[in-house]
Amino acid sequence: MSTPLASRTSRSLHRRTFLAAGAAALAAVAAPSPARAATGPRVTTAFTLPGDRVYPEGIALDRRTGDVYVGSFTTGEIYRAASGRRSAEVFLPAGTDGRTTANGLKVDRAGRLWVIDHTTGIDVYDPRDRSLLARFGLPDGSGGFLNDLVITADGTVYATDSLRPLIYRVTPAETARARGGRLPLTPHFDLSDSLPPLPSGAYALNGIAADASGRFLFPVDMAGGGLYRVDTATGAVRQVTLHGGDLTHGDGLELRGGTLWAAHNATHTLTRWRLSPHGTTARLERRLTTPALQIPTTLVRDRGHLLVVRSQFDKGGPMGEGVPETPFTVARVTGI
Repeated sequence: MSTPLASRTSRSLHRRTFLAAGAAALAAVAAPSPARAATGPRVTTAFTLPGDRVYPEGIALDRRTGDVYVGSFTTGEIYRAASGRRSAEVFLPAGTDGRTTANGLKVDRAGRLWVIDHTTGIDVYDPRDRSLLARFGLPDGSGGFLNDLVITADGTVYATDSLRPLIYRVTPAETARARGGRLPLTPHFDLSDSLPPLPSGAYALNGIAADASGRFLFPVDMAGGGLYRVDTATGAVRQVTLHGGDLTHGDGLELRGGTLWAAHNATHTLTRWRLSPHGTTARLERRLTTPALQIPTTLVRDRGHLLVVRSQFDKGGPMGEGVPETPFTVARVTGI
């Protein structure tokens, strides 16, 4: 479903206004060392993306096949890099099913691909024939900005709203009921009483992770730099106590066991944290800051390394003017 241009432009300007606050941090980023210790982090290119206006944002790994999907924020195009390939191909062209932007992506245990269009809702695809299985739509005029999603062990999907302190939920029953059609997205958790106040139009909730059991969700507040724990059984929200740093500009998250990785977009940074057993505290273990990350928006852990989206949002994208380096790429980061 398409959205009127004025609405999309307004949201784009909101995003530019907020993310521009991080642009000043770019000059403070240290240049990468000419050499790193053998055991230190290493950034290389995992695969390339076709097109010169891609500005990728979301990434999803199909752990059954090893295929990786990436979405274009500026066109809504979806790419697939087959396992072991050094270049991705167009999987869903721009404009497919009316989608002109894409951010959060995930593949569930059944192999279905979930794609967020921040202006309209969430689409669900069968990668085998590329058919649209279901659509979960934001109410018209909601003023929301869907950003990222996580799928818990039982197949429940949770998605963040960056302009409102809300988390939406789609249950497996709703997914089955929506097959071949559309259902509305409804908020399930409201974090208004937990997040610090922000100016109207500022972006807050962004990336979201979940523990292995699905009991706890961990959304990040990119503006305030905080991490929160949401109990999916009770709805209780508490701020995670961070030791050694914060999550300002925190974008995509990846949680495996007790280790949490975060992409900090405006500062070209990745961080690794150790969560306590109950997720009430997190300690910074490692930080990697290098322009080679090219405004990392999200990441996924795959066989001992991270696949990191290099958005280049600051080079003619939503974070600044300029000309991007082509081809756009996804990075492979080891040692963090």
